[in-house]
Amino acid sequence: MVGVAGMQPRQLLAQVLNFALILSTAFMMWKGLSVAADSPSPIVVVLSGSMEPAFQRGDILFLWNRSPETQIGEIVVYNVKGKDIPIVHRVVRRFGGGEKALKLLTKGDNNLADDTELYARGQDYLNREEDVIGSVFGYIPFVGYVTILLSEHPWLKTVILGMMGVMVVFQRE
Repeated sequence: MVGVAGMQPRQLLAQVLNFALILSTAFMMWKGLSVAADSPSPIVVVLSGSMEPAFQRGDILFLWNRSPETQIGEIVVYNVKGKDIPIVHRVVRRFGGGEKALKLLTKGDNNLADDTELYARGQDYLNREEDVIGSVFGYIPFVGYVTILLSEHPWLKTVILGMMGVMVVFQRE
């Protein structure tokens, strides 16, 4: 095994550029999905069991935000003002629409009460245009559990990124 010190400068530069290309490609794919779905976060991971049995913890959800109309029964992902974690719940009531702003009331399938307690202080409903990130149009079961593990165990993220960096640097073409 050859160390970084034993590499030619040109070879080391090629490895670093290869790693940068991988990162920039992933970033461009994410941004492309964001534009296509009209959502700042076109893919999310279910973090709790509030939507069981429809979705389990660790499921990856694909979002679409190109339809301004949201129907009762549709599953939406929304952000609450002042909190960074998106919430995945089903629309149980809708108000307005047309010329008036569409307002939604949501509830988790596995919850007893609606989400009014989760909304920002003084907010009784979600504003479709401001609060909703997108509607769920597909999912892959349990694949997102890796994301949950990485957020619950931050040291694991460092280990995995370190291993990936070492593999890229020492990879021979």
